[in-house]
Amino acid sequence: MSFAQLFAIAVGLSMDAFAVAVSASVALGKLHPRQVFRLSFHFGLFQAMMPVIGWSLGRWVGHYVVSWDHWIAFALLTLLGIKAIREALERDEDEPLAHDPTKGARMVMLSVATSIDALAIGFTFAMLKVDIWYPSAIIGVTTATLTMLGMRLGSRLGERFGRRMELLGGLVLIGIGAKIVLDHILA
Repeated sequence: MSFAQLFAIAVGLSMDAFAVAVSASVALGKLHPRQVFRLSFHFGLFQAMMPVIGWSLGRWVGHYVVSWDHWIAFALLTLLGIKAIREALERDEDEPLAHDPTKGARMVMLSVATSIDALAIGFTFAMLKVDIWYPSAIIGVTTATLTMLGMRLGSRLGERFGRRMELLGGLVLIGIGAKIVLDHILA
């Protein structure tokens, strides 16, 4: 598999992480470098490791997990989207966020939800007998980079448009989850 093909796959896998990074950072407004590092690192790490896990499991249990992985991503993203919308509606415009999406359980849930599709890529690579380490590294670095860019963009949008962007961010999370399910159903 060529670098161009792997990079195209990596960019495709990173689009969910990019969109979630934009949504998550909208409400944060001004970003601290630690927040950008945490989310970028974790999104990149999870996107890099999920193909390895999928590749490893693909030989034995692939056909079982593929039938419900999209529902897990949908549930996680919908839950986070509803929470984001509720917080945006309940919080005053100038009040800081109660929960930082770049910390704790929320960050882990976002990391898992945006990387489940990479698990399926790992299954595919196992079937194609592709060595997993090089593609996994490309996927991780690409995702981390696009997450950083998404956070910068989201922060600027949040500063400019405030609560409206927070509401839109929650809807985007739900929309990404719905798209994952729809893509699976139509495939």
